[in-house]
Amino acid sequence: MNKKPTRSWKSVCWLVVISLLVTSFIPFGLSLGTLELAEAARIKDIASIEGVRDNQLIGYGLIVGLDRTGDSVVGGQFTAQAIISMLNTMGVNLKIDPIQLLTRNTASVMVTAKLPPFARPGMKLDVQVSSLANAKSLKGGTLLLTPLKAANQQVYAVAQGPISTSGFEVGGGGTSVVKNQQSGGIIPSGAIVERAVKVDMNAWENFSLTMHQADFTTALRVSEVINAHLGDGLASPVSSGQIQVAVPERFQGKIVQMIAAVEGLDVHVDVSAKVVVNERTGTIVMGEHVRLSSMAISHGNLTIKIQTKFNVSQPEAPGLIGSAAGETVVTPDVETEVEEDQKRVVQIDGSVTLGDLVKALNSVGVTPRDLVAVLTAAKAAGALQAELELI
Repeated sequence: MNKKPTRSWKSVCWLVVISLLVTSFIPFGLSLGTLELAEAARIKDIASIEGVRDNQLIGYGLIVGLDRTGDSVVGGQFTAQAIISMLNTMGVNLKIDPIQLLTRNTASVMVTAKLPPFARPGMKLDVQVSSLANAKSLKGGTLLLTPLKAANQQVYAVAQGPISTSGFEVGGGGTSVVKNQQSGGIIPSGAIVERAVKVDMNAWENFSLTMHQADFTTALRVSEVINAHLGDGLASPVSSGQIQVAVPERFQGKIVQMIAAVEGLDVHVDVSAKVVVNERTGTIVMGEHVRLSSMAISHGNLTIKIQTKFNVSQPEAPGLIGSAAGETVVTPDVETEVEEDQKRVVQIDGSVTLGDLVKALNSVGVTPRDLVAVLTAAKAAGALQAELELI
């Protein structure tokens, strides 16, 4: 009779230790992977396909149905001419002065819209309407049929419909309350696409990715990520803002699938060190790569207070009849006081991080507006290793 082999006590202990190590390292590795992916950005968020973009449309139109808030005689002459031309196209011929048609119920407007890529006939677009003359309000008006043209002077959409304004004006007794402006508005889904922009993507042999923020390092990383997932060395950076991607045979006629696969890839974005300062609002934004060389910062304010006290000298009343009365005299007493903040000099070591910079400046006691002067001086001294941009 054969006996079953038994494990020694030491082997059992080693198995327990190994299992504990494995279970402890697995979540640690997962957390690192999650952190690494969290810092990455999708290609579709940092780049776009060259040639796939919006197209601007514009048109001139008339708005009718206003409650005497439209164009007046002064400044609205072209509105009267537009009314005559519109009526002539409808078979109405008038033999009157065009100015007599300006009853302030009509307004000339410019209509704008964006034609999205791959828009098909019948698709509806939102349009923006803006007063062209001196109309006070477009509230309650209706836009008449308006052709919308592109830069090539071809009509791609037509707009018509009631206008929605977000402002109002109320008043009485010489007072009024105005909220927002009423000389413009929108027409949701007010335009219908009549012509499509021809784009034959299936015939593409290659396409280009245009970076939203040009950067050589990020462009190189994008091409490396695409080549790592799709293989065959399909992507190659042309410049800091463009990556050329070839379409392999397996994706011929399936360009949409390939672009979708490329846009979903994650890339670590590299940005240059920059400090953006808005001096009007006191807003300061600094990137994580901002560094400072060794420097000393001293911040202090000199405050001078001048206070004047007036002393009144009132003499006693005369005791004898016929004696001269005393004169009241006002003597100013001026006190001058000088106060200087006891701010210490802070030493900044080289290659400090953003957190160290903020802590050091806070310890000096600077405000956001004072920080503008500190950063400008640091940039002039060559100690700020970042681009300083004032907006």
